[in-house]
Parts: sequence; structure tokens; C-alpha cells
Amino acid sequence: MTAGSSAAAAVGSMPDDERWLVCLDIDGTIMQETGTISDAVSDEIRRLADEGHEVMIATGRSVSMTLPVLERLGLVSDYVVCANGAITLGRDESSPTGYSQVFVEEFDPTDVLTTIRSNLSEGGYAVEDRDGVMRYCGTFPVIEAAGNAQKVDFERLSERPATRVVVVSPDHGTEEFLDVVERMGLSKVNYNVGWTAWLDIAPDGVTKATALERVRDWLDIPRDRVLAAGDGRNDIDMLRWASVEGRGVAMGQAPDDVVEVANEKTGTDLDDGLARALASL
Repeated sequence: MTAGSSAAAAVGSMPDDERWLVCLDIDGTIMQETGTISDAVSDEIRRLADEGHEVMIATGRSVSMTLPVLERLGLVSDYVVCANGAITLGRDESSPTGYSQVFVEEFDPTDVLTTIRSNLSEGGYAVEDRDGVMRYCGTFPVIEAAGNAQKVDFERLSERPATRVVVVSPDHGTEEFLDVVERMGLSKVNYNVGWTAWLDIAPDGVTKATALERVRDWLDIPRDRVLAAGDGRNDIDMLRWASVEGRGVAMGQAPDDVVEVANEKTGTDLDDGLARALASL
């Protein structure tokens, strides 16, 4: 598949001038913390896809943790954005997973790992490469459970270019962790801190928004027919991007700095806030 082609025909026969690009975060947006996806949310996602809208995922998750969610939703998208924008997948019927990489951005993780470790010596560290292999050291329960994880010495984390670096610090609260990260002065990479004191670091200039703007251009959908929904700090650029001319929807439980960049706010993930927003399309 080549970038810009459409491998999955829409079920509906919606005219191009009515089609929306709908970009959805997973955790805290589609899916609750318990892993539950409500019937109301999945029904609205399927309705929009069946009508012919371009409904897609934009997540910080790795590819291997994203594709099973698409299967649960019964969603076949032309594109999928993973690793906070570093990896964009395109529909590929010749691939065993149904998708292949169409755009990947990487960086050398050596400097950032060295900088972080000097400030957070007890953290858990992981580096994901373009093949989805996650090399980690320290205590990292979520990654340890993944089938594509390899525990290595810290020095081996920099052996390959990275699509993202992940750091957890169980001894810090979220705001304290954010303060530590800000003091590091990580100017050469983009980073986002989650509510669980989880730090995602992407290549410089790479966010969900940069990947989605590329997809929007490939699909030739106007900026004023874009809807993006999310709840975390890694969604800030995406929501700001969507809000310029389209609809940036912050979930009800989102932190204040996330809500501030959106031009809409819906209910929480626990009361089907995403379903409510999607029902308006």
C-alpha cells in the first residue's frame, strides 16, 4: 500500500463533501481504565464508520497493543496512528495483521535516557523500536506482560533507533513527576506525562497532530471536518490541531491543561462521554 491510497472502502456511500475524519484516543476515551469499552461507545464508532466517515485511532500505544482494540471494535480504518505519532499504519490486505507501516519517525535515545536517569535513577525505562520490540530495564509490569518485551541492561537500551522512550516513576505523584521532567530541559524531544507518572518521549516535532495532519492530507478531508477526542496530555497537540477549524473534544475527566486547548468538552469515560460527542455527527 502507498501513502494516500484508500485500501478499505467505506461501507456507506457518503459524498466526499460530507465525510468527517474522526480521530480517537484509546485509553480514557474509547476505553475505561478497567479495559471496558461500553456498548454505547462501540455502537457510535461503528455507526460513523458504516455511514462512510473516516474513523481512526490515534494513540500512544504500541502497534501490538493497538490492533487488538480495532478488532474489538470491529473497526477497519484506512490508517492508524500509534506511538504518539511516530508510527502510522496503512491498511494492507497482504499483511497478516491487515496493516503495514507507511510512515515511521525515529531518534537516537542515548542522550535523553542519560539525562532522565541522572534525575530519576529508580525509574523503569523502556525503548520501543520500529518493529514494536520493547527493550526495558527496571520494574515495568505493563511492559513485562507484553509478548514483544525484552529485559536488558540499561546500556543496551540505546542499541537501536527509537520510535519512543517510556519512563515510569512509581515513587512520584503525577505533578511531582511533571516538575522533575520540566527541570530536565528535554528540548530535543517531545514528551508527555500521563496521570500514572508515565512519561512518553517521541522524536522531536512528532505528535499525534503531526501524524494526523499528514493523514488528513492523504485523505483530502478539509480541516473544518475533523473531530478529535482525547483525555491526556499526549492529546494536547491533537486537540489543539482539531480545534483550529474543526472539533477538539476533551473528555470530562481530562486535566485542566488538556481541556484548555479543546473547543468542546464532553462527559467522562465512565458516563459514555465519547458516545455523546460522536452522536452529534
